[in-house]
Amino acid sequence: MANQTPLDRRGFLRIAGRYGLTSTVLAATGIVGPLTLEGVAQAAAATADARNASTPLMTLKFGASGFNEENLKIQESGQLWFAQELEKRSNGALKVEFIGSNAICNQLDCVKKAQQGIIDLFSASTQNSAGAAPYYNVLDFAYMFPSRAAQHYFLYHPKSEKLFREPMRKRHNIQFLYSHCELRGLMLGKKFADAPLITSIDQLAGTKNRVTGTQLGRIAMQLMNLNPVPISWEETLDGLKQGLIDGAETWMGAAAYANMAPVLSQAVDLKFFCGTEHTAMNNKTFEKLPSNLQDVVMETSFAAQQYTQREQEKALIEVVGATPNPGPDTVFGKNKVRVATLSDAEILKAEKMCSPEYNPKPWEEWRERLSKMSGGQDVYKEIFDIAREIPKNTAVADVKARRWWQNA
Repeated sequence: MANQTPLDRRGFLRIAGRYGLTSTVLAATGIVGPLTLEGVAQAAAATADARNASTPLMTLKFGASGFNEENLKIQESGQLWFAQELEKRSNGALKVEFIGSNAICNQLDCVKKAQQGIIDLFSASTQNSAGAAPYYNVLDFAYMFPSRAAQHYFLYHPKSEKLFREPMRKRHNIQFLYSHCELRGLMLGKKFADAPLITSIDQLAGTKNRVTGTQLGRIAMQLMNLNPVPISWEETLDGLKQGLIDGAETWMGAAAYANMAPVLSQAVDLKFFCGTEHTAMNNKTFEKLPSNLQDVVMETSFAAQQYTQREQEKALIEVVGATPNPGPDTVFGKNKVRVATLSDAEILKAEKMCSPEYNPKPWEEWRERLSKMSGGQDVYKEIFDIAREIPKNTAVADVKARRWWQNA
């Protein structure tokens, strides 16, 4: 085989200029093994030909914050898979124009641009989207979800329609489609490189940590004495590099795909609330689609939820290294990031400090506000109970996929 040129940013943009950004990104994500200039160009040409073979009924603009060709294999939150499947399953009636790398929107404003109709589909964390669409906060009560399996279980659950998706449509013009599922912890900077591995919440007291757009995440951090500092996702890396903050509240897949690992020393698996990089749609755009294409969108979302359920768990171990002893070829292994897994007793201690179950008063105002927004249901209690319908130690792979919209 002739020498292959490794793909770099300039080469990628050159190919994208010729065959279109979406075709190039879709081609790159389908390649198994190293990305080369020649391989991606060839695949992009074939992908563009196939996508241009029919005239679409509608072209959907898809804004994805921070998602680019360099991190395609790190966090499997399914955006490109979903875009490709949507085109395929609609037989070309739906075409997706995918715009990643913060080119059209970022973590905090993708949701606004979707609501305004500037883009039709978007992907960002629900936590960062909560600033502009407050009902997203309903996922962020501290320790509401005991595991990643419980998160998937809720998103497949028919009651997720009434408790979550319907209020999102009514209140915020957002059709929530599917989400990857992780739980958030603290990613500590280099100050902790020579410190012992964190084993207790007490060792983190007084540290200064970046917090996302979610208002509820801040409440939990304040109660655990973790001094939340609101810094945008894009500025977090510099904050950690310069030691302006001790750590960042996020999930391990995000830390790896955002290239945060080189400035980290420890990933503390606090599991204290959701880390959900979701994909959603402007609901008016969804409602304009003929019913057969609405069905295609829902079925593709259902398949994408299963894709992330399967592929993200694999990527966490094999690519990120989100385990107590990360493999040498994982992102954490290469960057010598230690993973601190807290004991059940320590997690319970953290829970007693900050969760509405043990410390209800600080949460009352938000609990009441969100319940009103949902039409009077006690949404915290309802979701808390659903998350415990499966045993705490259920493996993510064992969560049964259900079409949440059909039995609602």
